[in-house]
Amino acid sequence: MKEVMAMIRINMINKTKKALIDVGVSSMTAMEALGRGKGLVDLTLLKGAEQGYEEAIAQLGQSGRLIPKRAISVVVPDKLVLKTVKTIINANQTGKSGDGVIWVMPIMDSLSVRTGENGDKVLDDF
Repeated sequence: MKEVMAMIRINMINKTKKALIDVGVSSMTAMEALGRGKGLVDLTLLKGAEQGYEEAIAQLGQSGRLIPKRAISVVVPDKLVLKTVKTIINANQTGKSGDGVIWVMPIMDSLSVRTGENGDKVLDDF
């Protein structure tokens, strides 16, 4: 099983949630987040800052604003990872900087607090 975690635009959370439900993924967690991607950083300023130029460091500090985002987390069986990732991409892809990022991470086990069951049977199975 894998955790599929995505950082997406705030205004895309309802569209993403509906898209996941439409393909059978009803279990998810959503959290408020702040962040920025590399698209908001002037790479020449970053390089200058890494080399120790004070002017670049000062200018870089002005453009480092964190943007409100939504983080979503879905744990699915291995066989459903690709479908989940594609669904998130289809719901969020605009072709513009800031569309988001997805991470896929291994999960060792899942357990239901209510029933005590564990493994894939605890997860959505679509």
